[in-house]
Amino acid sequence: MKFLSNQRFLAIYSGVLTLAFAVTVLGGFAAEHKTTSFDEINVQRINLVEPDGTLRMVISDKALAPGIYLHGKEHPHPDRKTAGMIFLNDEGTENGGLIFGGDKEKDGKFSSYGHLSFDAYEQDQLMSLDAGQENEHQAESITLVDRPNYPIGELIDLTDRIKDLPKDKQQAEIAQFLKAHPSPHQRVYLGRGADKTAALKLKDLEGHDRIVMQVAADGTPTVKFLDAGGKVISEMPSPAK
Repeated sequence: MKFLSNQRFLAIYSGVLTLAFAVTVLGGFAAEHKTTSFDEINVQRINLVEPDGTLRMVISDKALAPGIYLHGKEHPHPDRKTAGMIFLNDEGTENGGLIFGGDKEKDGKFSSYGHLSFDAYEQDQLMSLDAGQENEHQAESITLVDRPNYPIGELIDLTDRIKDLPKDKQQAEIAQFLKAHPSPHQRVYLGRGADKTAALKLKDLEGHDRIVMQVAADGTPTVKFLDAGGKVISEMPSPAK
């Protein structure tokens, strides 16, 4: 008890309490949510992440366009060189995106495009909204697609495995892969083609047109019913004989 009344001990004890209080208070401030405001910011890429570091969204220009993300790991993308936004699920796997672009070349030719897609789990797009222009030709569409159940990671592994092989061996590996992995099939198409025809196409599980409703550029409307081989079995109005 005599030790506890010692002045030197009391000074040390007081200092320790003060330090503990300061750490607690400052630590509380550090844990608080902070908001920073900007009037304007120039940036080539923004990665949006969860508190645990899981990537959830990438906003980028063309130069820093991301690859394909699967469970937090980035893989090369075969042709993604455009500005846009890529969305990722809770596991850090890509599940949709918005891209856009366009330019005018030295020869005067110009293009413009936009694409919004929603992906299946660990697969490619189930639904997409597209709009594009090549000079005077314009086309827009909404498409729905049946996707196979195998994870797209198997296709990425194939691409990585054959990238350094000769062309003929690459094609052989791809053919072997396709035998064991079913292909996706478009089921619904609604859009306007470059020929100015507006159409709704309903397809079977194999992607064959079965009902086609369209209005041609000249205003002629038709409804066609087709068999699995593409033969028209009924048409309205009936074709002139």
